[in-house]
Amino acid sequence: MKKIGIDARLYGQTGVGRYIKNLIYYLQEEENFLFYIYISSLHKKELGYLPENFIIRENNSPWHSVREQTDCLLMLLQDSLDLMHFTYFSYPFFYRKPFIITLHDLTPYFFKTGKASTRAKYLYDLKHFFYRILVKNAVLRAQAIITPSQAVKNDIVKMFGTAVDKKIHPIYEGVDRELLAAQENRRLRSQFTRPFFLYVGNFYPHKNVEMLIQVFSQITQYDLVLVGKRDFFARRIEQSVKKTGRNNVRFFFDARDEDLVFFYKHAQALINPSLSEGFGLPLIEAAYFNCPIIASHIPVFNEILMGKFIKINPKSPDNLEQAIRTFNKEKYILLAPPDYSFKKMAEETYLLYKQILYERNAQE
Repeated sequence: MKKIGIDARLYGQTGVGRYIKNLIYYLQEEENFLFYIYISSLHKKELGYLPENFIIRENNSPWHSVREQTDCLLMLLQDSLDLMHFTYFSYPFFYRKPFIITLHDLTPYFFKTGKASTRAKYLYDLKHFFYRILVKNAVLRAQAIITPSQAVKNDIVKMFGTAVDKKIHPIYEGVDRELLAAQENRRLRSQFTRPFFLYVGNFYPHKNVEMLIQVFSQITQYDLVLVGKRDFFARRIEQSVKKTGRNNVRFFFDARDEDLVFFYKHAQALINPSLSEGFGLPLIEAAYFNCPIIASHIPVFNEILMGKFIKINPKSPDNLEQAIRTFNKEKYILLAPPDYSFKKMAEETYLLYKQILYERNAQE
């Protein structure tokens, strides 16, 4: 049987982690290949039972690390894979066997700023330099590139030229299967008694959360609930809010699926003022739970929501403030959520694996 590797080292992360979890889960229906799953010992147990054609390989090489370029590389070469799927832009640069890669976005290309790193500026500049080399190498050498949207494909073609157009395959993502099955955490009702608007995501600078908080300094009749991961960027924003003494901005870190169901069902609307995205999982999750959406008027959001949301200029606090002040949930026409699913994503990814392997066999 042909051997396909899947890089699952980011299994425990948000965003990319959900992508990897659902990909592995739905690939279990496929029996024609051996799947080598490269995952850290910390998250290995979360995989649960897998079919016999799934081989678990503990790989504790951190992404963006020297060990990724040495230990991880040696393990992949040792396994002699027919095809490797790197699920994130960080991978062993000197891996020369056939591979495909998922590029979730090109945000660092468009928002190069040391502000987006916890490191000293010269280290950030070095990190960004290697990022550009890695991505360029991947785009030129990969058998295929998966993007979560046509918008990201357009960015790659614009950056690297039309010669790479045919190898890029936009494959939409979906609502996480565990979120679909989760029951609302009703206990949160006693904690969130005031009407609130919702933000779900991380707190990197390009997410534009600071502008969103600035707007809510002028809006006192609503709370703003910020749901995300507690990291360096979140703590920095949290400390900034505390210094102002403002009490209508509330943080909720490391939310479980049950918590997310509550927030989506009871928010006035989800607000996403991001300057750049590759897809936007919280938007389609919100749409699934019939939560109104106020979001940046950027190509990817128009694509995945088919333009059916309240559009704001992410660089204009006044525009966002006006959208919030004039918003009326009772008059908002709820729209059917887009027909995206991780099951369909996994099926399309599997077909891409088959296409590449069969084309290689024909050439040989």
